[in-house]
Amino acid sequence: MKRIGILTAGGDTPALNATIHGAVERANELNLEVIGLIKGFNSLYNERLPHVPLNPLFQEIPELDPANGGTILGSSRDYVDPDNKEQLDIIEKRLEQLGIEGLICIGGDGTLNGLQPLADRLPVVLAPKTIDNDLGLNYRSEPDEYIRREREDRSGFDYHLKNSRAAFHLDHMINYVTPGYATAVYVSVQGIQRIRTTAESHRRIAIVEVMGRHSGYIALGSAYGQPDIILVPESSFSLGSLVERIKELYDLQKNVVIVCGEGIVDEDGKDLGAEVHSTDPAGNKILTGASEALRDLLIREIGDEYFRSYRRGQSAREAIFTRKVGHTQRGGRPVLFDRFYGAQSGGKAVDLLLERRTNTVSTIQWQSERGFWVDSQDANGLRDRWGLIHARKMHSSFYDPDQLKPSEIGRDYLKPIFQHALGPDDLEYQRRSTFATGNLMLPYHSVNTDISKRIRYIC
Repeated sequence: MKRIGILTAGGDTPALNATIHGAVERANELNLEVIGLIKGFNSLYNERLPHVPLNPLFQEIPELDPANGGTILGSSRDYVDPDNKEQLDIIEKRLEQLGIEGLICIGGDGTLNGLQPLADRLPVVLAPKTIDNDLGLNYRSEPDEYIRREREDRSGFDYHLKNSRAAFHLDHMINYVTPGYATAVYVSVQGIQRIRTTAESHRRIAIVEVMGRHSGYIALGSAYGQPDIILVPESSFSLGSLVERIKELYDLQKNVVIVCGEGIVDEDGKDLGAEVHSTDPAGNKILTGASEALRDLLIREIGDEYFRSYRRGQSAREAIFTRKVGHTQRGGRPVLFDRFYGAQSGGKAVDLLLERRTNTVSTIQWQSERGFWVDSQDANGLRDRWGLIHARKMHSSFYDPDQLKPSEIGRDYLKPIFQHALGPDDLEYQRRSTFATGNLMLPYHSVNTDISKRIRYIC
């Protein structure tokens, strides 16, 4: 193999350029040419096939900076149609014209499903990236535990993961963490800490919505920002119990910060954020309004009189506000963890191509005795009996539904990732408190609880 191609597909993450950089560095060591394909799978449909040599004369081009967010190659959510043989023939011919003998696709579960048609024609491997951390398996038998049900209107099928009795251990997770996740959590934590001061100053209840679709990993990691309550998509919540907990906290500290994943569900299993009944190109349900829906429920259940009694405004609508961290989690400079392991993952993908391990995923593994290392996984091992790869849900043991916080094992999951997530050249490196383990253990101590003891009245 003398020349390989590389493309980035799906949603943006901060670790894309770092992964490309790692692949180019490894290719240079092996005297392999690397051709970057512009704008994901979309470029493969273009008759002119836009591309860029990434290592001319085995020198990395200056535009490729692993510390920059985004991707110099562009991205799209276009995928290859497995049933269009004519299209596949054209793509294969165009890659042959470029002399590309193997292809690295950087993406998530949608990209992995999308590259399958090409894997039968040339070596294709996946270097994972996703801020959602939802590519991989909690345990090896997980794909066998999906149930398929036809929709009532016969428009397709819905897939549900049944309650597993499989033994779970952190050491056995496949793809422990995905490049992009650490930076997304870092941005979320910063957002929560900043929103807290507004809630504290104005005696408000803040609902902070983070991304992740139906996977609660980002919400779980947001515990480093010391929110008072965390709601994750994998665990339905009781509205009555939630309101009771909010009032308990507000009575004490006159502010509450709630973090919710965008895919949270109520006790009836209803998606709070699914206001628009549509899907993206990868087939994922579009979630747009979880925080707003939760706010409406709290306004109704808590009521105006509660806040008037505290003289915190005339209505619950004034006292409860929402903020979305949103796409800021996808962009910007990646933290050290994502830069390093993104590059390692890209380098591993090159090795997999040389071994002609088609339809394979480079994975970041972790064991308590060994720490992190980069390995590989046959993509078919991630597929269910119908050949689909599902977004990984956070294991139920990571979350305590009574405390509405990460459980002990959830905290144990987070610690290896974030203990050394920031490097000396990261903005917040000097503030060692950002990912201090104590943040996962201790509740936020509001200044309002102390200052209230100092307040005096005229009579």
